[in-house]
Amino acid sequence: MPPIYVTGHRNPDTDSIAAAIGYAELKRRLEPGEEYVAVRLGELATQTRWVLERSGAPEPQLLPHVMLRACDVMQPSFPTISGDEPIRVAGMAMARAGLDLVPVLEQDGTLAGVVTERALARRYIRETRETSTLEEAPTDAQAIVEVLGGELVAGRPDARLAGRVWVHSMDVSSPSGISGGDVVVVGNRADAQRLAIGLGAALLVISNGSLPSEEVLALARAQGTAIVVSPLDSYVSGRMITLAAPCRAFMENDPLTVSTDYLLADVSEQIKEIHYGAAVAVDAQRHPVGLITRSDLVAPTRRRVLLVDHAEQSQSVPGVEQAEIVEILDHHHVGSIETRVPVTATFDPVGSTASLVVERFRQNGMEPSRPTAVMLLGAVLSDTVILNSPTTTERDRAVVDYLERVLATDAEEFGREMFESAADVSEVSAEEIIARDAKRYQVGGGQEICIAQIEVVGNGLLDRQDELLEAMRRTRARDRLALYALMVTDILSKGTHLLIAGDTPAIARSFGTSAHDGMIELPGVMSRKKQVAPRLLATM
Repeated sequence: MPPIYVTGHRNPDTDSIAAAIGYAELKRRLEPGEEYVAVRLGELATQTRWVLERSGAPEPQLLPHVMLRACDVMQPSFPTISGDEPIRVAGMAMARAGLDLVPVLEQDGTLAGVVTERALARRYIRETRETSTLEEAPTDAQAIVEVLGGELVAGRPDARLAGRVWVHSMDVSSPSGISGGDVVVVGNRADAQRLAIGLGAALLVISNGSLPSEEVLALARAQGTAIVVSPLDSYVSGRMITLAAPCRAFMENDPLTVSTDYLLADVSEQIKEIHYGAAVAVDAQRHPVGLITRSDLVAPTRRRVLLVDHAEQSQSVPGVEQAEIVEILDHHHVGSIETRVPVTATFDPVGSTASLVVERFRQNGMEPSRPTAVMLLGAVLSDTVILNSPTTTERDRAVVDYLERVLATDAEEFGREMFESAADVSEVSAEEIIARDAKRYQVGGGQEICIAQIEVVGNGLLDRQDELLEAMRRTRARDRLALYALMVTDILSKGTHLLIAGDTPAIARSFGTSAHDGMIELPGVMSRKKQVAPRLLATM
């Protein structure tokens, strides 16, 4: 089964990353048969990087999307052949694998082309009314020996054959079309054997295991004719000779190829339309690593995700509507995520998703590893602003007390260090500041608003008010947002300055105050989820 990606929201904050790491660890321990992988959907904030470094936990890999890729549906095991192998080998390989094609490789293992059943059928149907020939596919004598399961009794195995193929069954006195360079199949008739050699045959195939006389062998050596003794009858021997032709002569030189990360939606129509109904997945060096056939496009297994710290489609991983959502663990309101089947979904009003993860550990009689415990502590302290946010509950306090004991650390001191690590944003661009922890919400009429938040120590960032507002206005116009808001939250004074790009007077009235130059002062306001988002959503 494919892995289950445990993911927080876009523009991830510390809680989103820590919850993904912690819940993935817990689920792996509870379900050892499944592979749970913590991932992130964007660049990490300075605070989150500080907590990761402090904890020693590995940084989650970036997951750009969960849309189906070539590697999600491809067949990783499939036959391949070299361009010099007989075409019969290709046909047998296709038959055994139940495929309509087989990749052909260069000597270095790179893809040279594909041989398809259609190419084989066209060749041999065309030959049903014409003399078989090797003119288009010069073939070594040794390849014919191997296909026939015969024995070369005269001539060189590397003799190159490019003539027509005859089965001589007529009286030697009858006219013959045999000419120099041809391949002739005969039975145990010495006169027919001498005739073929005399007419310049490059290869004489003697059927039914009959051995040539010394006279015939001597004549063949003198004329430079190779002789193969075949255990098969004349008809089958003649039919098998052209199957010894090298695959390279019949392959398609420009097959449909994709990289392993290629989106399935971008190639599925081409696979359905191409006559052999398949694409070859190749790596960066053009080595074949998988096959995608029409049957692989029928009800493919969706990628699986477990969502933490969000339930809004606009905040989730791109392509989430195409994925299988296996669970949701969140501390926000019920969002716009839709599932195809019933799933376990938890929406619990605590201050941090990390608190829910810690509670799950304890309910199962388990303790998180030390790196994970440090991450979870940082997440709870971050989302609750060191337990000062109005969203803080007694359960959050209990979680912090528990982690303090487990880690033998002072949570308040840890929290202050964590916030101070991210407080200096003097060298950070306004665009990055307003996007660092930004969440989008759906409002009426199909529109969206965005509320970003940054925690600071002191009011130094407000010196850049005009710069921040201008960046917000540009982003609002570019993304056609109804409103863009930035909460500048001071953890020391325990208040917020709210910058608004949009209908500032209406927003100010919703808080019962007034605005000054696009900014609203909100003493005691620290929570986006509980104190700001509900008012803005109601106003819009």
